[in-house]
Amino acid sequence: MTDTSVTRRGFIGAGAAAAGAGALLAADADAAQRRRRRRRTRRRRPPRTPTGADVIVVGAGFAGLTAAREIVRAGKSVIVVEARDRVGGRVWNHELPGGEQSERGGTFVGPTQNRVLALAEQVGVGIFETYTTGNNVAYIQGDRSEYSDTGPTGTAPPDPAILAELAAVVTQLNEMSKEVPVDAPWESARAREWDGQTLETWVRDNSRSERFRSLLPVATRPIFGTEARDLSLLFTLFYIAASGDERTPGTFDRNFNTRNGAQMWRFHGGSAAIATNVAAQLGARRLVLGAPVRRIEQTARGVTVRTDSHVFAGGRVIVAVPPALAGRIQYDPALPMERDQLTQRLGQGALTKVAAAYERPFWRERGLNGTALSTDHLVTATFDDSPPDGSPGVIFGFVGGDKARAYARMSDADRRARVLGDFADFFGAEARSPVEFFDTQWPNEAWSRGGPVGVHGPGTLLAYGAALRRPVGRIHWAGTETSTYWNGYMDGAVRSGERAAKEVLEA
Repeated sequence: MTDTSVTRRGFIGAGAAAAGAGALLAADADAAQRRRRRRRTRRRRPPRTPTGADVIVVGAGFAGLTAAREIVRAGKSVIVVEARDRVGGRVWNHELPGGEQSERGGTFVGPTQNRVLALAEQVGVGIFETYTTGNNVAYIQGDRSEYSDTGPTGTAPPDPAILAELAAVVTQLNEMSKEVPVDAPWESARAREWDGQTLETWVRDNSRSERFRSLLPVATRPIFGTEARDLSLLFTLFYIAASGDERTPGTFDRNFNTRNGAQMWRFHGGSAAIATNVAAQLGARRLVLGAPVRRIEQTARGVTVRTDSHVFAGGRVIVAVPPALAGRIQYDPALPMERDQLTQRLGQGALTKVAAAYERPFWRERGLNGTALSTDHLVTATFDDSPPDGSPGVIFGFVGGDKARAYARMSDADRRARVLGDFADFFGAEARSPVEFFDTQWPNEAWSRGGPVGVHGPGTLLAYGAALRRPVGRIHWAGTETSTYWNGYMDGAVRSGERAAKEVLEA
């Protein structure tokens, strides 16, 4: 009985052991299969992007690329993370028929824009003069005129009915801007007064005729992408003061003019050639494209930058995107109140760029230089964007503010017809028959959400301007909106990248 019992127990134990051994063997087989699958997956997966660097830069526009370049030149490591599948940000080339380049975004450069000129020279991109031979065209309340920009008003139309007012208002704005410190406009003695009203309000109080006032959008729509009612007077005065450099005071004229102004030169190969060449110098291993940053975490030891598919660790981070987009990133810990409130208020301008290419620049044959200004049309301002040899001929125009919002509601066919109709009014019937028409609605660009610059409404600079450049722990801010000179321009972006890199390197 006992022997039988022991035998039965031994049999049961042996069976259990065998079952356990079988289970272990099966588990081992499954584990081995999983290891083989992982090895095969690893062989198929491309090499992983480096996940650590001294500095992480968010955004591969001119600001971010410049910052990264300066950090590398200082002997530190950097990774640039960009949401788009290209570099350049708000600077973007468009290839024309025949292979020449036009620009969908930032185009021009002028005197005192020394930092972008220096960068272009360092990366082998030359400049050439914007075409200015011949007359400008102006439409003011239905009246068409042609005039030379070599006169005292420059690019602005010398309309006898408004000439005295134009001179008085521009002179007054230039003089007021001298009281605005470019590095701290909110500290101006009259900051509360000037930031408490709009540019539109001030012009109404300091002008007499509706004909002159109708010209105001001709300036604000192309320069800011907005209406004068949305612009703080203090911000406008700062913008004028910033249209210079450390040795040369800014003026409205330099901002607005082509000849001896901000539109004086263009870049061979299109402006984006600068970004492309800087990116080539940095090398592909330092650039991660198509990776929108979702979250930035910081501790006493460093930062972690997270995208949908990558995690980057660094000592510090430079956020080089417009404040409106920087505010959409999650931060841990949360940003201070002033910085967060700033990003809620600093929206991008509404600007669309429209362009048409022709077999030749036919307007030149009529003695016109391709520049037109209009109070009456959908297109507020145009420029000759032809390559240096004039083949093909290209005209581009700005549709900004209220006009940009109207444009967005149109069908594609209506947009094309309206724009080409405007070009025909300006330059002749041949403008209706381009070899190519294209537009760029910057408010619809997911990683810009407008342009060319962030717009300060009344009260924003006074209350929150000091947070524009102030680092938040290990987070530093760059982008043309943070620049003290040429804010809103490519030069301002380059300056901001240099400044942010210096901050990080000194820290």
